[in-house]
Amino acid sequence: MKKKKNKVALIIMIKNPVLGKAKTRIAATTGDEEALRIYKLLLEHTRQVTESTDVDRYLYYSDYIEDDAWSAEVFKKRVQASGDLGDRLKDAFSALSEEYGKMIVIGSDCAAITSAHIVSAADALDNNDVVLGPVHDGGYYLLGMNSYYPEIISDIDWSTDVVASQTLDKAKSIHLSTSTIETLHDIDYHEDWLAHGLEKNV
Repeated sequence: MKKKKNKVALIIMIKNPVLGKAKTRIAATTGDEEALRIYKLLLEHTRQVTESTDVDRYLYYSDYIEDDAWSAEVFKKRVQASGDLGDRLKDAFSALSEEYGKMIVIGSDCAAITSAHIVSAADALDNNDVVLGPVHDGGYYLLGMNSYYPEIISDIDWSTDVVASQTLDKAKSIHLSTSTIETLHDIDYHEDWLAHGLEKNV
């Protein structure tokens, strides 16, 4: 299979929107139904952003593939591997690395992400091995690679405030060039939603 050097594989990691399992840290404050409503709004925002971006889209569900608003004609649907986030990312990146010269992963927790952020990340991979879209709490909302580098998603302290710094440090330790794009806010808690969510100005 010939590698598409300049074509971007966009990996979108989402959770199946199930009551009681979506946005549990928000649910601790608001209850399960409101947390699920918020997550569905984030999913819809992510879907619209990615649909408007000229990339090959791979949608990875947490548990099972759904017949939903994410069109199977637009999104190639798959199920995430088992294990921690590092294991799931490795599975997705390695599966696409033989075909694509640029691979970018995002989640569905960022209300501020736009297609411009994805384009900026893809452009950064023209001159860098790794690109990161950091979030203010120390994690990241976007990670891109121009090849498969499992080292930068291995032995990371996931869900902590050192995820982004550890990732960049690991990249530099194996002599990869790195770039970062705009720092945004993830929506992890209800106060994040109130301050940075899709309804903040409504």
